Order: sequence, then C-alpha cells, then structure tokens
Amino acid sequence: MARDPDTIQREIEQARTALAATLDELGERANPQKLVEQGKSSVLDVLSQPKVKYTLIAVGAVVGFALVRKLFR
Repeated sequence: MARDPDTIQREIEQARTALAATLDELGERANPQKLVEQGKSSVLDVLSQPKVKYTLIAVGAVVGFALVRKLFR
C-alpha cells in the first residue's frame, strides 16, 4: 500500500523535531558543569547535616590533639 508523499514528509519532519529535542535534553543532562554543580550540592547537603558535621569536627579535634601532642613529646 503506497503512502502519500506529503504524509511521509510530515512524519520525517516530526521525527527530526523529536530527535532534536531528545539530543538537546541529553546534551543538557550530560553537561559537565551541571554535573559538577549537582555533585557539590549533594556533598554540601550531606555535610550540613548535624550528625555528619559534628562527627567531622570531633575527628578533626582528635587528629589536631594527636598532632599537637606528638609535636611536644
């Protein structure tokens, strides 16, 4: 069954438009700068939690105390 050439042309244009939109979206998602910003944001979110923040402060204090003690021995 033969199809109308105008219909085929419209389908091709629709497919091109859809493909262009998909490629634009993939390009936006895979943007390295955006990925870095998302990574930094998620790390800062985790570090801002009181449980994590105070644990890191305590570990830093213990390490600092150990270094000072070792220097003055």
